[in-house]
Order: sequence, then structure tokens, then C-alpha cells
Amino acid sequence: MKKNFGVLLLFLILGWMAGAWIAKALQPVKALAFLTKVTTIRWSPQADLDIFSYDLSFQFQMSLLSLIGIITALWLYRRL
Repeated sequence: MKKNFGVLLLFLILGWMAGAWIAKALQPVKALAFLTKVTTIRWSPQADLDIFSYDLSFQFQMSLLSLIGIITALWLYRRL
């Protein structure tokens, strides 16, 4: 498989999603609460320039398992 930015981005997104799904599945387990605790990152750019205005909102949720998923995805990408 040819390595390029698109494949890297796909690996990172899939790793993030896999980590998030595992974290969501393990939330009822009290002993693993440090792995499943979610931190929310928000970014809301907005502008009003008289002739047009915009208001965007981005929200990213990151847990330790999501970060582990991203690191694993990077490792797998480098092994390609």
C-alpha cells in the first residue's frame, strides 16, 4: 500500500474512533475510570463582516484510550 497523507489521516481517524468506542464500552467499569474520562476540546470561530457572517462550532472529545488508539494507528501506519 502506498503511504500518503490521505492514508495517514484515515488511520488516525479510525484509531481515534476505535479508542473512543472502546472507552464508551468500558465506562461502566469503575476500575478503568482513568482510561475512559473524557476531556472536551471546543473551538468556535465566528465573525460578522456586515455583508456576511459565520458561526462554526467544533468539538473534539479525547480520552486516554482515544490517545492510545491514535498512537497505535501511527505505529501501524509506520509498519506499512
